[in-house]
Amino acid sequence: MPQNTPKMLSPQDCLVALMIAVSASDENIRTAELVKIQSAVNMLPVFAEFDNTRLTHMSELVFELFEQEDGLDALFGLLRENLPERLYETAYALACDVAAADGSLAEPELRLLEEIRYELNIDRLHAAAIERGARARHLT
Repeated sequence: MPQNTPKMLSPQDCLVALMIAVSASDENIRTAELVKIQSAVNMLPVFAEFDNTRLTHMSELVFELFEQEDGLDALFGLLRENLPERLYETAYALACDVAAADGSLAEPELRLLEEIRYELNIDRLHAAAIERGARARHLT
């Protein structure tokens, strides 16, 4: 884990980190994905108390973690420690929205979404509904 990682992240930090991780998973962060993340942070009630200056810090954290061999496991460890279970489906919905934002899902994004479902113990039926909603919102 990066040396400057705080022991405690806010639930909002966790949500932002997960969205950034999905965007970065295919090694090609697209403008549509960044706009989706910024839009979520600006508009959703869960981010009402979030300090926007934390976006940069969370981006740096995710990129540092992804440079490490077990970085994804470390990210999931941070999520398990700092994200309340009541926000697990919210986290998955935000991840799906970011993945769908550019109109295509690359294999690395699909694998990461599968891992998120597993790590956050998202019920398969609930996951399908969340995925369907993301797909519907991002049709052109």
